[in-house]
Amino acid sequence: MFRLRFLLVVLLSLGWCTSALATIVKVKVDDTIQPISAEYIDRAIAHAKQTSADAVLIELNTPGGLVDSTRDIIQKILASPVPVIVYVAPTGARAASAGFFLLESADVAAMAPGTNTGAAHPVTITGEKVEDTMKTKLENDAAAFMRSFVGPRGRNVELAESAVRESKSWTDTEALHEHLIDLIAKDEADLLHQLDGRTIKRFDGKQVTLHLKDQRVEELPMTLRQRILDFLLDPNIAFLVLAIGALALYAEFNHPGAVIPGVVGVIFILLALFALNLLPTRYAAFTLILGAFVLFVLEAKFATHGVLGIGGIVLLTLGGLLLVDGPIPEMRVHLWTSLAISIPLGLITVFLMTIALRARRNKIVTGEQGLLGAIGEARTEIDPEGKVFVMGELWNARASSRVRMGEHVIVRKVEGLELEVERAGASLSPSSPLP
Repeated sequence: MFRLRFLLVVLLSLGWCTSALATIVKVKVDDTIQPISAEYIDRAIAHAKQTSADAVLIELNTPGGLVDSTRDIIQKILASPVPVIVYVAPTGARAASAGFFLLESADVAAMAPGTNTGAAHPVTITGEKVEDTMKTKLENDAAAFMRSFVGPRGRNVELAESAVRESKSWTDTEALHEHLIDLIAKDEADLLHQLDGRTIKRFDGKQVTLHLKDQRVEELPMTLRQRILDFLLDPNIAFLVLAIGALALYAEFNHPGAVIPGVVGVIFILLALFALNLLPTRYAAFTLILGAFVLFVLEAKFATHGVLGIGGIVLLTLGGLLLVDGPIPEMRVHLWTSLAISIPLGLITVFLMTIALRARRNKIVTGEQGLLGAIGEARTEIDPEGKVFVMGELWNARASSRVRMGEHVIVRKVEGLELEVERAGASLSPSSPLP
């Protein structure tokens, strides 16, 4: 009897735990659509499946992003065992370009008042004008991709396609009126209230009734790794990190053995290259950046009164602007960012190189080499040997001709602890200061 009661308690406890796990998994995407965004949403959908959540809520605010990352996210949304809600929020947010694709792919498409969506015309990675045949191919491919999930979702296929072919955009009320979204909700609570009890049709044709009222919303944050990479995937940050790494390595080469600049430089450059590898990077731009540093070195060596230095700054600025060729302005290095990095970096590099070159050209002032050419005073008569005072020390010396005590001498050779000297000549009077 006791065992039966214990078994019932365990089963009831398991049932309670299972019901407690039924939640809404929420993620916020307030950024461009790129590989880390795709990984973040994929993680949320996997977590929702694992915890038997009732829905995945994606709060979206994006200017657009990369086509490949957009396709990856949509594939996960369409295959998700858990209903996915895409909610464009808060007021003033947008789901432009790639964001419009994500919005239309969701089981439930919702927008907050004062938001907009659309403008999903495909753009080449470089943003350049392409020939008519290629342009048609890009449009047809994107339009077919849009139709492949908008139709099964029961939304306005023709109008959704016009966002691809004609870059049309809509406000929240226009999108609702044209059957591009399912509802408008003023906030998250209103959204869940409106969806509670609503029956939706999944992409696989199954009918599902949502029970979302009073459900616990579990906001899933990015992992530390995802936050770092998401920060680095801003092209402006990636260029800044690359520039700092290059400057640190440059400082290490000019001061071998400093260690810290070298370590910092290697870490920063590796981080920048890792981020740039995930972005649409034009690696030919590295040639311009390398050329800029060559001009900085030549400016310091030949002193062309800033001509080569300015040329280096121009090359570095162009290299930064062309480094990341994203399909939207938010995924490219801004002009002011490039200038703000290139000008100080150019000036600092030329300054450091000038100091290094001057140090190498200066006469050695220590050891035996430092004694050559030094001027001293004969403290005894030298004929042919005697004592001289040079650089604060008394030395044994010999001379090829007689030197009277008190006369100035010049060191011509150092042999062990003895100096070979000669008279300094008439250019130096006995009262002339010694070094």
